[in-house]
Amino acid sequence: MDVLDALRYFGALALVLALVGGAGLAVRRYGLPGIAGGSGRRLTVVETLMLGKNHRLFIVRCDGTEHVLVTAPQGATVLSSTPGKRTDVLA
Repeated sequence: MDVLDALRYFGALALVLALVGGAGLAVRRYGLPGIAGGSGRRLTVVETLMLGKNHRLFIVRCDGTEHVLVTAPQGATVLSSTPGKRTDVLA
């Protein structure tokens, strides 16, 4: 293998890696249906708080409703559910 073959090999490798990286950035930015990164997310974690070593409190928004959850090693419990604040309306 001479120098020209080595340069051609590394050039092709760099091109393939650049294409894979560009495709990954495009998927992350624009998203695909059914793949993380899409704009149609229904579930968001608004806030979390550690209550103890094994207990955590979550405020989760799903379809415009906020749920307060407590998780423990034994499982999770919903403490309350209320209509969430509308953050998509411009004043």
